[in-house]
Amino acid sequence: MKIENTKAQMRKGVLEYCILSILQHGDAYTSEIISTLKSAEMIVVEGTIYPLLTRLKNSGLLSYRWEESSSGPPRKYYVLSESGQQFLKELDKTWNNLMVAVNQITNNK
Repeated sequence: MKIENTKAQMRKGVLEYCILSILQHGDAYTSEIISTLKSAEMIVVEGTIYPLLTRLKNSGLLSYRWEESSSGPPRKYYVLSESGQQFLKELDKTWNNLMVAVNQITNNK
């Protein structure tokens, strides 16, 4: 088994949580989201992000608006919806519980 595959799967598992967390701090367009993820070493490609953003929007967790750009075509800004905020609160609780459980298991070697 290749370690890179396992690492990629671990990152994919938390990508939705990370995107919602980014949007909690304000509206963002796709390039900003990707840049934030990359700077945190959550390496992603655009082909991964676009379907995920569409799925989150279709689930009612995000909405979007178009804004004109002075440096090119209009940009689609994603916005965390009210249900997205509630969903994120639940994910926060789950993440904290998961961290405690994993730390408990991995620190008892």
